[in-house]
This record gives sequence, C-alpha cells and structure tokens, in this order.
Amino acid sequence: MAPQSSLQIFPKNAFASLTKFTLTSPRSWFAALARQSILSALGGAITIGSLVVDDCEGTHPYGTFTPDCNHVHIKVKSDDFWLRLLLSGDLGFSEAYMIGDIEVPDLRAAMNLWLDNQSGMEDTLSSTFTRVTSIVSGFYNSYLGQTKANARLNVIASYDQSNELFKAFLSQEMMYSCALWDDAEGGVRGDLDLGPTPGDLEAAQRRKLHHVLRQARVKPGDHILEFGSGWGGLAIEAAGTFGCTVVTLTLSIEQKTLAEERIMAAGLCDKITVHLMDYRDIPLCWENAFDAFVSVEMLEHVGSQHYARYFDLVSFALKPHGATAVVSASTFPESRYSSYQAEDFMRKYMWPNSCLPSATALIQAASPHFNLDRVENHAAHYPRTLREWGRRLDKNLTQETVARDYPGLHDNRAYDAFKKKWQYLFAYAGAGFAKGYITCHMLTFIRENDAPEICD
Repeated sequence: MAPQSSLQIFPKNAFASLTKFTLTSPRSWFAALARQSILSALGGAITIGSLVVDDCEGTHPYGTFTPDCNHVHIKVKSDDFWLRLLLSGDLGFSEAYMIGDIEVPDLRAAMNLWLDNQSGMEDTLSSTFTRVTSIVSGFYNSYLGQTKANARLNVIASYDQSNELFKAFLSQEMMYSCALWDDAEGGVRGDLDLGPTPGDLEAAQRRKLHHVLRQARVKPGDHILEFGSGWGGLAIEAAGTFGCTVVTLTLSIEQKTLAEERIMAAGLCDKITVHLMDYRDIPLCWENAFDAFVSVEMLEHVGSQHYARYFDLVSFALKPHGATAVVSASTFPESRYSSYQAEDFMRKYMWPNSCLPSATALIQAASPHFNLDRVENHAAHYPRTLREWGRRLDKNLTQETVARDYPGLHDNRAYDAFKKKWQYLFAYAGAGFAKGYITCHMLTFIRENDAPEICD
C-alpha cells in the first residue's frame, strides 16, 4: 500500500468549507485542510466496493454499495488521522489504527479495498511530502539499512522480543514462516470453508519443513548450513528426523537462547550448533564443508546490495559437487520490485530496513555459482497461515504475560496499541499475498553439471 503520486491538496471547495471550522492553531487549520483534501480525493478513488467514513462532521459514503460488495466502515476518532494520512500515506493509516485515531471493524476488508482500488488510491491520496520521504527512506534502506552495524539493530527490533509473544501464536515447531497446506487440512481455504481444527498449523508447518529438506536432498550424515536459525525448528527436524548435522546462524540472542533450550530438550546437542554470527563472518575453515544449505525467510533482511555476496558465501561453504541450496523468501513480483524500498508499516514497525527481493534478483545473484533447479510460489499458502496466527494471538496472548518482558505494557493503552500492531500485520500481509501484491518464492539451486535427480 505504498503511495506514489501527488495529491491535489487544494480542491476547489476546500477554503469555503474550512470557514465553518473554529481554528485555534495552525495545526488545527492544517488538520482541517488535510481532512477536506482527503475526503474530496476519495470521491474519485473508490471504483470497486464501498467505503463509509464517519467523523465529527457526519457520514461520508464512497463507491457503490451492493449487498455482495466489499464494504468498509471507518470511524475517525481524532483529527490527527487526517494529518497522518496526508503526510505518511499507508504508514500513517497503520499508526492511526494502532493508537486509536480510527476504528476499523474489519481491517482485512480495508486492506482489500485499498488493493482493489490501488491505482485510484495512489493517484489521489499521496502528497509531495510523502513522495520525497519515500525516496529518502528508500535510498537509506538500500545503501545503509543492512550494513553489519545496522543488521544487529534490525534483529533486535524484529526478533529480540519476548519469546512468550511468539509462543502465543506460532506452532509447536516455532516456525515464523509460511506453512504448506494440503487436503488433510482442507487446503489453503480449509479454515474458511470447514473451520480451523486443532493441530492443523502444526501439520502444515511440519509439511513445510519436510518439503524444504527433501528439496535440499539431505540424507543421514549430511552436514547442513542454515542462515537464520529462528527458534531451531528446521535444525531440530533435520537432525532428529533426517539424521543430519546442522550448523545454524542467528543474530538474535533471544532466538539463540530458546533454540538451544529446545535442542537440548530434543536430545540433539551433539547434532546442532547455534552460532550468534552475521552470515558475512563465517570462518575460513567452513570452506566446502557442507552438503546442503537452507534458509527460510531470512533473505528479506539481506538487502539488495548484498545478494551477490550472500550467494558467494553460500557457494564458499558448500561442497563443489553434489551440493544443494534451498532458499525461501517473501518477494515482490518482478513488476513491483525495486532495490529502493521506502519505509512503510513493515519496515518501520516489524522488520526495520528489510527489503523484499524478487525471484529474478535472487536467481541472477546466484547464477555465477549455481544452476536453478526449481521455483515454487507459496503465496497462496500464506493468508491461511496468517489467519491462524491471528486466531492464536487473540486466544493466547495476555497482557500479564507480555508485560513481564515489557513492563510498559502494563498500561492498557500501550498494550492495546501493541496488540493492534500484530493484528495489523496479519491483515496487511494477508491481503498482500491474497491479491498478488507480494509473493513467496522457494528456489532450489544445484551446482553446475550436477544432475537434477538420478534418472538414468
């Protein structure tokens, strides 16, 4: 939902309309102008579905309502909303939702409405200020966002959070990535058609782990290198079920601590080693030491300037023959990909300085060392994963539990904003995957002249 084009800030009736406001400060004058400008612009922006905006001045309908259309209702509780939306676009909308400037009964419907009317919304609801700040933040993210100095800070914001928080919504495997749904769970819409059932997320995440490891062609006794440990889910499965030895890297102290506890509980300490290490610091003694490489949804934190170096190091660590690399990542379709990605809700509040690659960008970066063997798009599996995370968060997360790690969340308003941040993430990302705005690719690479599989 990143806005791009310029807003017509002064509609013809703006100043006449402003005379009815009792303006006590420049700020209130600007808020009134922002309100009038946005409401005026919305008139031509909604062509699919319908929107009703309620504020202190009345009710404002947009689009065409039909019984089966996507209907969205937004109640404005503070005029700060208009300023946030004018100056920060979709980032401002997310902030207004989190702190309670607006009420949105159906957040996912609001995301769908935006994407269904994306062209009109971007053409009318973006200010010159937003465009300039987007360019600046895009350049910063591209050139400075994933330096070694910033990488650790990014991880602190993204993953060095309460492990109890992630336990509240993840599966038992603690996989913070897209699951793979099959007929056993009713497919990608099984929860909508049949309702969620206990253990369905666990089954889908185990299927994903087994699929990744089978694509990596691992066999008992193989040595696996993993970039991005998470909480040890893949490493535990690789060692415990497939009989492999795993070396895995993370920059998160919290993840390393819990991963090692889980590894010990599984009795696999002799099979798995977790390093607190930047992937760019792998030692020389790892040269050609591994049979397989895996990385599940870590590449989003590498940055476009570092893809070539990333695959240089993967190649350095893998054996020269018979080795396989499997990577998965949330991606942009090629038509939307840019190496300069501006700050939005995801990059400010969830994964600072992250950069979604495209499948093509990764394939090109890997091509000096590897042949592409297989491409899969798992985007259709992500919305159900996100819906299940949202259900579990609502069911399991309590203020008391999370406030033990974040004392500031004893404050009810702070806790409400914290929980809304996660609810917004699940709706925002779910709509993006469902509408094709973002994708999720898994790529399998093999060494040059290696056979894709034994067939003769």
